[in-house]
Amino acid sequence: MEILDGKKFATQIKEDVKKSVMVMTKKPMLACIIAEGDKASEIYVASKQKACAECGMLSKIVRLDSSVSQTQLENEIETLNNDTQVTAILLQLPLPKHLDEQKALNKISPQKDADCLTFFNFGKLFAGDKDFAPCTAFGIIKLLEKYNVEIEGKHAVVVGRSNLVGRSVASLLEHHNATVTLCHSKTQNLKKHTQDADILVVAVGKPKFITADFVKKGAVVIDVGINRIDGTIIGDVDFENVSKKCGKITPVPGGVGPLTVACLMRNTLFLAQHVK
Repeated sequence: MEILDGKKFATQIKEDVKKSVMVMTKKPMLACIIAEGDKASEIYVASKQKACAECGMLSKIVRLDSSVSQTQLENEIETLNNDTQVTAILLQLPLPKHLDEQKALNKISPQKDADCLTFFNFGKLFAGDKDFAPCTAFGIIKLLEKYNVEIEGKHAVVVGRSNLVGRSVASLLEHHNATVTLCHSKTQNLKKHTQDADILVVAVGKPKFITADFVKKGAVVIDVGINRIDGTIIGDVDFENVSKKCGKITPVPGGVGPLTVACLMRNTLFLAQHVK
């Protein structure tokens, strides 16, 4: 069994971004919008701000009250769209429940859409664009490539169908010529599907949801889950037991999580270099 070290690879990605930023006259700026009140979101935003500094990029945090109206939120997004100093915009999710998440995301200019979640950029992804994708999904594909995991012709099973992870990574795997099965909460006999997977990606938000009997011997298992239980971070996969059966696996923490932030830096650089 081989552990796929996302933390180590994330450091390499950020170093590559830093080298590119060093020779740029205008430094890219990432603007993060956060509706205050969510402690986990504050931790994530702080990690993104730290990563920007490590890569020599600028960052800006726009904090809004948790009671912010839809109109106020969209006005803040429009202000950042029109700010020539801002290269990329990230709307920290989840939003307070009274807000329309997708409507807000679609207010972000596609030219500044750091996480590729506007309908315009998401549509490009599904149409076959492999160069720009939601950060977590992009990081998963790059990690598989880094560890020489063959994707073409393999059966990939993705458990979870969020736009942020499930649907986007399923699309990228398909673009890399895998045969893809996308499972979700209404899938019947889930185990039958996961046991057939050469590559299994799990993003359901349920600690230790995937146990060893769900996994084919020698499979590659990608655990996207981040569940906080009594101060400990636990994945969606029962790592201790699944790792004894699979061929390769990502740990939690230290697997996909660091790659998400690193690929956000990569996406911000990409927008700076390719969007005019």
